[in-house]
Amino acid sequence: MLQTLKYPSKKWIAWWAKFTAILAAFNLFLGLFDLSYITMRDVYLRYVPELVTLYDPVKGIEPHPQTEKYLESVDRLVDLVGESGLESQQTEALLTGLRSQSDALIDENPFTGSGKFATFAKLQRRVSDRVGSDSAKQALRRFWTTDYLQTYGVRSELAFFQTRIAPLLDGNYYRPTDDYGQPVDWYWRIDAWFIAFFAIEYLALTFFVSRRRPGVSWGDAMLRRWYDLFLLVPIWRWLRIIPVAVRLHQSKVANMEGILSQITYEPAAYLSDRVSEFVTVRTLNQAQEAITEGDMARAILQPSSYISVGDANTLETITDRLLQLTIYRVLPEVQPELRSLLHYSLDSAFRESAFVELIERIPALQHLPQDTIDNLSNYLANATCDALANAYADEIGRERFDELTQEFQVALRQELQDEKTLDELQTLLSDLLEEVKINYVQRSAERTPEETIEDVEAVFDRIERENAAASSQDST
Repeated sequence: MLQTLKYPSKKWIAWWAKFTAILAAFNLFLGLFDLSYITMRDVYLRYVPELVTLYDPVKGIEPHPQTEKYLESVDRLVDLVGESGLESQQTEALLTGLRSQSDALIDENPFTGSGKFATFAKLQRRVSDRVGSDSAKQALRRFWTTDYLQTYGVRSELAFFQTRIAPLLDGNYYRPTDDYGQPVDWYWRIDAWFIAFFAIEYLALTFFVSRRRPGVSWGDAMLRRWYDLFLLVPIWRWLRIIPVAVRLHQSKVANMEGILSQITYEPAAYLSDRVSEFVTVRTLNQAQEAITEGDMARAILQPSSYISVGDANTLETITDRLLQLTIYRVLPEVQPELRSLLHYSLDSAFRESAFVELIERIPALQHLPQDTIDNLSNYLANATCDALANAYADEIGRERFDELTQEFQVALRQELQDEKTLDELQTLLSDLLEEVKINYVQRSAERTPEETIEDVEAVFDRIERENAAASSQDST
């Protein structure tokens, strides 16, 4: 059955990737809106009241009965004042009821359940300032009296209440709690559909990846798309920004390269700096351990017991390569210096010879030693380079070099077996690595990670400019 499984086409996969990326972005937006709804509800209530009416049931929000009844009483008073003015028994009864409700409002503080303590404090301050009383309770009792409304104008005072006090009362709400004491929240009913969809998509996608890529199991494919798991977790929904950003970028719905690079700029700089320091120090520490514990000495002195890579003798191959470089590349470059050294050595030897002193006493032969030294040093320098090159190229000469190399290795191993010499060399090499480690860390501390990141970006910019120039040349 699995062998006859038909995989989707690339065009269909690209379309599906765009669709799921947009859906994940919508789910993220909806989740962030839900997380901020309680905080922003007053703003929505003022500018988009229809949205509050639609979404309040999702958060389990209900009108608070106490503040709702208070506002209804004020609305009836406004209607009665418009019909019969303040001089009526019904109006007086409503004012008496509003004074009683005002006392309960201040004493019981119906804003506690919604956590709108600042709103309650603002309501008290506005009423106290309007009436001119230090007590909000006394201010509200005086406000709902016939004398006060007649003295300061019933229409202006009711307009003040409708514009400055009523919105504060209208913003209050009641939110019941569940069996665990948590506020009722039905958003999970909406989010569950998204979680179910992305869970099925996650399983299907990772399954197809595991079938199309040999050596990748279903579990491996799931681990590679670990970031999609944030879409399946009903808590910490703000973390869904990670899979959403990745999906939008991969599906090419939006170019998130700049955003991702800026988000990861500081962490990447410091993380790369720490990782490079850790890797370097770790490598040097392992090299020090190899030297102090004798691993390097065993590699040289006992090559048969050391694990080697490949069939060739690594040490012999390195020695042979060094000989090639020395004979064919190094000696021709240093031939003038070699000639000068031979000239100095021969000149010193001749100067100390009694035979040369005898020759210099003869006038006709005074310049003979110097000419002989010049010619001889030139000859020896040229002959040395040519002889070594010819001998190394010759089959018999190559055998002699191989014998020399082997004898040199044997002699070196024998000399290094001396415990005192070996300890001294190990100590020197360990100290050298310690110096390298200290100096590297010190230089790394002098250079900030941001400077390293800037250097990397400069290299990438240069590469992009070169590629752009090459593309323009190809097009022309």
